[in-house]
Amino acid sequence: MTSKKQRSRSLPSSTRRTRKIGSPKKESQPQEVALANVKDDFSKYLRLAAGKEIVITCHGRPAGVLIGFETEDDWFDYRLENHPEFLQRISESRLALRRGMGIRLENLDSSAGKEDLAVTKARRRI
Repeated sequence: MTSKKQRSRSLPSSTRRTRKIGSPKKESQPQEVALANVKDDFSKYLRLAAGKEIVITCHGRPAGVLIGFETEDDWFDYRLENHPEFLQRISESRLALRRGMGIRLENLDSSAGKEDLAVTKARRRI
């Protein structure tokens, strides 16, 4: 029988596990990383940021947050949720609903939408 070769812990190529295999996974907390480390290995932290936020610290104090996106849809959602014009329109719509103006989506009849679509298509033909 041959034994498996073990990596030396003193070599930089050796990996340390942060948790034992089979241990319960903890809630994803933002990881704090010094700015110097992020500058040295930005691509690594960008990949990590796709799964959780990375808090960048400067002299031990939080200085920024690195947020990654797993998919293009995540990027689109982030842009939409943080776009000032979109947020303004949502705020105005909520205010109009509180004043009794507008129609809630729950109150829309599914056939009414089809009729509106037919009218819109007819107008385009003219």
